[in-house]
Amino acid sequence: MPARSEMTVTILVVEDDPGHARLIERNLRYSNIANKIVKLSNGRQALDYLFSEGEYEDSEEPEPLLVLLDLNLPVIDGFEVLRQMKSDERTKHIPVIMVTSSDDSRDIAKCYDLGCNVFLTKPLVDYEQFAEAIRKLGLFLTIVKIPE
Repeated sequence: MPARSEMTVTILVVEDDPGHARLIERNLRYSNIANKIVKLSNGRQALDYLFSEGEYEDSEEPEPLLVLLDLNLPVIDGFEVLRQMKSDERTKHIPVIMVTSSDDSRDIAKCYDLGCNVFLTKPLVDYEQFAEAIRKLGLFLTIVKIPE
């Protein structure tokens, strides 16, 4: 029987580009990731979902999560989402993988300083390279253990 974390971890994809969000989900599925995937398109929605506020205030608390977070989001950017997550007792242990087009060393350092677990740069010009990176991420996620 699989461990609880393998059965119930929800993957929260916070990505404002609908094409990238679909590509991420499709390639995670291609890598045999069967987990529930929730897709949100801005930082405010992500924080509301994580903290059961706003449109999610009547929702049950989310199951254990793994967050794939873009930096360049509308309303509230990924830096601020990450900062708020890692500074709150309820969410500070949720693993966060930055999936962004930035390869600026200052952005990478800032994300790690704020507490991200992995920083993955999306190739901007090569669809196949991006798809392959997400498939590899999916394979990686099949062996990662998430805190309950």
